[in-house]
Amino acid sequence: MTVRRGDKVPISIQEHMAINVCPGPIRPIQQISDYFPRYSPWPEGSTSPTGPPRSLSPLDIPVQTVEPGAESTELDNYDSDDGTSLGTLEFELLYDEDKCILQCCILRAKGLKPMDFNGLADPYVKIHLLPGACKANKLKTRTVRNTLNPTWNESLTYCGITHEDMSKKILRISVCDEDKLSHNEFIGETRVPLRRLKPGQRKHFNLCLERQIPLASPSSMSAALRGISCYLKELERCQEWELEERGRILLSLMYSAERGGLVVGIVRCAHLAAMDVNGFSDPYVKTYLKPDVEKKSKHKTAVKKKTLNPEFNEEFFYSIGQVELHKRSLEVTVWDYDLGKSNDFIGGVTLGVNAKGECLKHWMECLSSTNQRSEHWHTLTNELPGSTYTD
Repeated sequence: MTVRRGDKVPISIQEHMAINVCPGPIRPIQQISDYFPRYSPWPEGSTSPTGPPRSLSPLDIPVQTVEPGAESTELDNYDSDDGTSLGTLEFELLYDEDKCILQCCILRAKGLKPMDFNGLADPYVKIHLLPGACKANKLKTRTVRNTLNPTWNESLTYCGITHEDMSKKILRISVCDEDKLSHNEFIGETRVPLRRLKPGQRKHFNLCLERQIPLASPSSMSAALRGISCYLKELERCQEWELEERGRILLSLMYSAERGGLVVGIVRCAHLAAMDVNGFSDPYVKTYLKPDVEKKSKHKTAVKKKTLNPEFNEEFFYSIGQVELHKRSLEVTVWDYDLGKSNDFIGGVTLGVNAKGECLKHWMECLSSTNQRSEHWHTLTNELPGSTYTD
């Protein structure tokens, strides 16, 4: 049929209904029988219980169900790029429970997906702890140029990782392609629940990289319900971490009977949130012993320039009786110093009898003993303690 320029191309009523009814892009249907269960399990050349050998019919083709998070064959056929291998990543993890350190040794990758016009890539690896503030705990390797099989042999270390973190957090490891002229491109990722690690035992991983894509369309209502169930469980986990993490701080506490007071040590911070445009902060720490109506209990450390992992090693002394400490709480806040304008709040933590978890444990250790120094890592959150102090 010849169609003149400007004339509309006639379409059949079937095509018209498909265009108006079907949501999203129109995909070819291989055969209607794909939507119905198969009841003929006999392979080609076999004998059915009621007859002679026969050939396979379209109804005999086994159904491939799509699990939540998996990709179907139909999706791979629809876009050939989706079926491209992203490569593998080899790395090792070691958790030191005594030092509260998680060591991530990024070894090498193989068979990465080409990202540049020359058929190669400029890959690097970045890691995050989830849930948590990605900017506060992101670590990154160097970039290896023009290769699909990079070798890093680089060790990245997280400080202040507690036993509670190991039971709840997930390590996300992403491989990206660096591009100086535009935004860096995502190649693939893998995630490791930290509960899989045993303290003091180095664990070796060699995993396939995965795409960061939405859930594939379920092939049945049961698959859809499974997907909804997984989503609700993930949402429930995230609600346990409502406050955003802004880094870690290592504090030491000791009640000195000789001096008759509390000795507070600000040892160091780790993986603080970046507050300046250069990707760093100029952090310092303040402490208050509350209630403190007249604000005479404030102590302040020196400012450390351009760092997210400052070491302070400073001690403050509060003259107070040990019994009186049961009625007080210690508020610790970390700030970013800005010349000529208001300083930025990075994060804070409160220790006292009304605290929870590691904060309560640390405070009770101090109250129950004298002349014994105890050190603990604490998580900084974006909640300003007391909500009354500003800098």
